[in-house]
Amino acid sequence: MLKYIFFDLDDTILNFTAGEANALSQALSEAGIIPTQAVLDRYHVINQACWELLEEGRLTRDEVLVQRFEQLFREMNIHYSGRDLCQRYEYLLSKQHAFMPDAEQLLRELSSKYRLYLASNGAAAVQNPRLDDAGIRKYFQGIFISEEIGADKPSKAFFDACFAAIPNFRIEEAAMVGDSLTSDIRGGHNAGLRTVWFNCHGKEPRADIRPDYVIQNLSDLIPLLEKKL
Repeated sequence: MLKYIFFDLDDTILNFTAGEANALSQALSEAGIIPTQAVLDRYHVINQACWELLEEGRLTRDEVLVQRFEQLFREMNIHYSGRDLCQRYEYLLSKQHAFMPDAEQLLRELSSKYRLYLASNGAAAVQNPRLDDAGIRKYFQGIFISEEIGADKPSKAFFDACFAAIPNFRIEEAAMVGDSLTSDIRGGHNAGLRTVWFNCHGKEPRADIRPDYVIQNLSDLIPLLEKKL
């Protein structure tokens, strides 16, 4: 019987994609860089590659946060501090807390039936203000941010730290819900959790990462929990 549900935050509960676009465009504009679609698209490619290197243990968190901008600026032949841009971007991002469709209602309903936990790879200085502004801390029995616990998804160390902080935790009674195959689903699977992939953007599945269940809308999670988990 399911008792514990771990949720990712970005693009699962809060709309990171929209918040990122707003914060990144403003940060670049303030630095005198026109945020054209081509610039934003290239940043997204570099950013994704850097986070995947973090998940593989080939970059540290600090290296990811700075190098993604430094690489972009090198390619554009722009002389600007990647660290300075990152600091401004993260401050602006911390003010973004729009919900994914049905997310708040889902948390409200599930929190009365299950023990909910948040499991995020985001920076603490970004995620904590967003959680406060969105008013959703009350729904979670525990909030686990990788920077604060010293390990990142998908590492088993991240999930082991989460499990150790939950009294009388039983892994067979737990599931992980998130939008990232490489972080949430791979990490949850390696840790022994049942996994639910929230494929809200219609991404292509991967043969090497197999979620137990797939949903395209958060509203689909409740009937799934009632019937299968």
